[in-house]
Amino acid sequence: MLSAEVVGNIATIGYGLAAIGPGIGLGVMIGKTIEGTARQPEIAGKLQSTMFIGVAFIEVLALLGLVAGFLFAG
Repeated sequence: MLSAEVVGNIATIGYGLAAIGPGIGLGVMIGKTIEGTARQPEIAGKLQSTMFIGVAFIEVLALLGLVAGFLFAG
């Protein structure tokens, strides 16, 4: 009974740790896109479309962390 509770808590902590990396990556990427747009407003469209592609890849990493938590939790 106690081991089942510990495994559930470990899986939750594992996903929390797996979400830290994509969260930091999104913050840095979006911040740099805003900075680039402020410096050169004429390329805002290109920066935004490239940013959205990057956001998709970073979100895939977060979803992989969630799936791995479910797969290895038990």
